[in-house]
Amino acid sequence: MHMQGLHLTADLYQCRCQDAWLADAQQLCQWCVQAAQATGLQPIDHLFHALPTTGAGPAGVTAAVLLAQSHVCLHTWPEQRAVTLDVYVSNFDGDRSSQARELMTALIDRFQPEWTEQRSLDRGDGE
Repeated sequence: MHMQGLHLTADLYQCRCQDAWLADAQQLCQWCVQAAQATGLQPIDHLFHALPTTGAGPAGVTAAVLLAQSHVCLHTWPEQRAVTLDVYVSNFDGDRSSQARELMTALIDRFQPEWTEQRSLDRGDGE
């Protein structure tokens, strides 16, 4: 099966990082692209959008980094100090599972959550 891959998700709670990591789309974009490159993955495009501020305070960021090997998506909720992360890599021409896990670890470490809920899903294993 040619569409095999690894899909990782993480929900981060009570993030202790600086506020800018939850609300500054440009800063977060630059760091995420570099983090993906540092694991050996290849970013080919990205979109980071700061949502409009609400009465609850600074709004979050919704973001995607398109990789040659698939994608990274994240969404931040500054008012709740929460983040959701999604890392998916295709293993079409080689196993990139360790790179996906390394990138997810770097993302989690960036936000410094008090706790996380993580899941892992093998994709495309059916024959």
